[in-house]
Amino acid sequence: MAASGLPANTSGLFVEPREDWLAQHQEEIIDPSRPIVDPHHHLWNRGHRYLIEEMAADIASGHNVIATVYVDCRSMYRAHGPEAFRPVGEVEFANGVAAMSASGGYGRAAICAGIVSHVNLLLGDAARPVLEAEIAAGNGRFRGIRHSSAWDQDPVVAGMYANRPKGLLQDPTFRKGFACLAPLDLSFDAWLFHPQIGELTELARAFPDTRIVLDHCGGPAGVGRFAGRREAVFPEWRASIQEISRCENVVVKLGGLAMCLLGYDFHLRERPPSSEELAAAWKPYVETCIEAFGPKRAMFESNFPPDKGQCSYQVIFNAFKRIAAPLSDAEKTALFSQTAKDFYRLELPS
Repeated sequence: MAASGLPANTSGLFVEPREDWLAQHQEEIIDPSRPIVDPHHHLWNRGHRYLIEEMAADIASGHNVIATVYVDCRSMYRAHGPEAFRPVGEVEFANGVAAMSASGGYGRAAICAGIVSHVNLLLGDAARPVLEAEIAAGNGRFRGIRHSSAWDQDPVVAGMYANRPKGLLQDPTFRKGFACLAPLDLSFDAWLFHPQIGELTELARAFPDTRIVLDHCGGPAGVGRFAGRREAVFPEWRASIQEISRCENVVVKLGGLAMCLLGYDFHLRERPPSSEELAAAWKPYVETCIEAFGPKRAMFESNFPPDKGQCSYQVIFNAFKRIAAPLSDAEKTALFSQTAKDFYRLELPS
């Protein structure tokens, strides 16, 4: 099969998964019957293949995943036609995967039950016809877009985003495009680094009727200019999280912490980490987000395959379950499935 989309990973933000390394550590599944909606994963075939077969295998490793949400990663864009409409190909691709999943041939989970793709909001008002084309291509599954605003002055932090524009969320033309989302009942996934959370807060306040999800705990950085400064950086990140949580139209995804961005070296160790180790490392970030947003506005995510560079699907959701252990059953239900169902308006078979 020919690769499509971007070249092999050169982002600097994560490492490619190594199945032989991950296989060195297996765990019994904690709370195996608990339903999970995984609200953030990617599918691609560029250097490293992660398509429906690989996703289905991870889902089948023990946790009770009932549905997933596909999120923008520039997969299968159209090679021809107007540039603005090329991301429609990604929606067509993800919808095709959803149809394959609906056959039952890849397990019981509804893979790609919701689809988040991309539209260049710098098109301004011209973003609307592209959004409408993606709605049509999604066959009832398209839920919104992600237009990454990740940028940092330090190229080590920024990685592949080093050449992206600074202050994108404040751009007047971008905001014209952003204004097209709410009238079409579409949401916005926000991917940025933690120093930019304040810019998203301003955007959320300017568009209170637009549903926004802050990806990956707000992108706390521990590399480059933030390396070795975790104790100093954490309070700054926490203050930004607490401030944006006051925007009722914003929810948060709890994950993305197994990328290299956070500054942990689990991927460099001889053996992969256990869920206990990951829970200890991630607990301050996850608990801060849950305390700020509340379980009804927070959802655990795998962010696979990027997070698979440091841990397996078994281990990542076991780590989340360890962190959530003190919470009530209703709170766990919100974090592992209901918030994702509600935010992405997922209609799942009973």
